[in-house]
Amino acid sequence: MLSVPTLWTVFVINFLALGLIWAYVMRSYPSFEAARFWTGSAFVAAAGAAMAMLRVVFPDSLVPLLFAGTALILAICLAAMGIRKFFNQPVSWLDTLLVTGLGAAGLCVFTFVHDSVPARMTVFTIAQALPMLHSLKLLLSRHEGRVNPGARLAGIVTIVILGIFAARLLGALTSTEGGFSYMHFSPAQSVVILVLVFLSMSLNFGFLLMAMDRLRNEVADLALLDDLTGVGNRRYLLQRLTEECMRSERSGQPFALLVIDLDGFKSINDTHGHAAGDACLQHFTLMAQTRLRPGDMLARTGGDEFCIVLPSSTLREGAMIARRVLEVCRADAEQCTGNDIPVAVSIGVAQWAREMGAYPDRLIAAADHALYDAKKAGRNGFATYDPAPPLAPEPASPPMSDMALRKRA
Repeated sequence: MLSVPTLWTVFVINFLALGLIWAYVMRSYPSFEAARFWTGSAFVAAAGAAMAMLRVVFPDSLVPLLFAGTALILAICLAAMGIRKFFNQPVSWLDTLLVTGLGAAGLCVFTFVHDSVPARMTVFTIAQALPMLHSLKLLLSRHEGRVNPGARLAGIVTIVILGIFAARLLGALTSTEGGFSYMHFSPAQSVVILVLVFLSMSLNFGFLLMAMDRLRNEVADLALLDDLTGVGNRRYLLQRLTEECMRSERSGQPFALLVIDLDGFKSINDTHGHAAGDACLQHFTLMAQTRLRPGDMLARTGGDEFCIVLPSSTLREGAMIARRVLEVCRADAEQCTGNDIPVAVSIGVAQWAREMGAYPDRLIAAADHALYDAKKAGRNGFATYDPAPPLAPEPASPPMSDMALRKRA
């Protein structure tokens, strides 16, 4: 059987290592706020284990047990706060202080007022289990249509830890020897400590997988955004158009696409410089976004070209959005004075049709055709793509009768 100091030393080293890892993550990714709570949780747990070791040095004092138990409760509360922060849920320091404070008060009562190991273990277990139970639903739920693999692992580990807590509490309540002891571990208690050390590492490994998945998604999102304007780029547009085409092909419900070109943009760059041209692109982006509906997507496809995807919209609704974009640009141009550069645009509008199938390039070509018509009409306007129906064949002449043939002869 491992000695008590050895087991607590393993516990301290384990959490110090985890704390250093999370501190590095926190420093490398300052915007990843969950890492701050998980860093604090690991270091507080290491401090709690270190204080529990003082019970070996001062066997007649129960104060180290009080501080150690309180620190371990706080560590689990901080870990739960990190989980909530990861899933963009509100965190409450008041709840954490309440659980930690009540847990500490209970430990004090059953340490100094009425010394009872089963009662202390009951308070300790409930105070640790509450924040874990509160976080379990978040770990196992779907977010944005999927379950995070790291969160699933953390959720499974949490369930196992809660099971061990329940078994440990049951043993403390039914044992004739007073249950769990910080001074003399039985072989079973030694195994429980080692298993909890392993599970704590597994839990934090789940947190690391959650962080890696989040950071990977952020990098993927950045690859789909235009650096200058912050809207989607051409890759994102094609991805979204493919999804909309497939959805419309299944449901038969149309959607619309706007292709937009800034008029005279080359002359703006040549006359005022590329910085002014970039400012015009950013200004147009802001103006256009004020006229879009929830669910509409604006993308910059390159240079001075933009597209707007309008889900579940007809050609008429697309023309309405095009008119709104034109109106805001014209109103802004009327207010330009001095060195202000007016922004004028031409817009082509097209609607998905069943013959286009799941090929977004066909829809883009149709909207480009309408854009060309808007340019030909004098620019600073919009045109819709409405292909003319095929000409009906001329009716065939009825065959002449034999009598008509004789008369002609």
